[in-house]
Amino acid sequence: MFFHPMDFLILIAFGLSLWAQFRVKGTFNRFAEVPVSTGMTGAEAARRMLDANGLSNIPVEHIPGTLTDHYDPIDRVVRLSDPVYLGQSISAVSVACHEVGHAIQHKVSYPMLVARHRIFPIVNFSSGIAPLLLIAGFLLHQPNLILFGIIFFSAAVAFQLITLPVEFNASSRARTLMVQMGFIRNSEEDGVGKVLNAAALTYVAAALISLLELIKYVWIFNSSSDDD
Repeated sequence: MFFHPMDFLILIAFGLSLWAQFRVKGTFNRFAEVPVSTGMTGAEAARRMLDANGLSNIPVEHIPGTLTDHYDPIDRVVRLSDPVYLGQSISAVSVACHEVGHAIQHKVSYPMLVARHRIFPIVNFSSGIAPLLLIAGFLLHQPNLILFGIIFFSAAVAFQLITLPVEFNASSRARTLMVQMGFIRNSEEDGVGKVLNAAALTYVAAALISLLELIKYVWIFNSSSDDD
């Protein structure tokens, strides 16, 4: 369980995850120094995009921290971090509009977002119990525990995979609307793309790690079954 050929690939994926995190921070900081031509703040861009899409009821709130921005589907609020809420940069407007992209997905019932919301309660439970079942199964040599652990872990992997189209779609909506609504000039679209693509890489890396771990557990389970 602890030393397996798949661990080499998982280690590479983990390295990719670390690189993605450094890249998203570096790209964000780089374009945080590039003023957006319209001079609007992230909060202003979010407010205007929400209103234009019939979401005037959704508030835009300021939260502390950096890169803590998110759309809360339960409270139905867009929360923007310090450098995004007040920032007048390519990074600020890009991130703010990305979060509004999630609010628009919620409004139109984007299928993958609906699926992610529905699977979340299951994942919230399974992600806690899966490691315990897997460890107990391997230590006690109990295939049934391992199998249940794999099933529960699969739910967490499914959640990670479903998250990918949700994030890419939100970014795509944001970029299109930012141009259509005149938030950015055509010459600034490249910078917007770099900010959003860098953020997306973190989700890709996380999904890859989870998928490789699942393959590893299935491989070990099948090997132990063949030995029996």
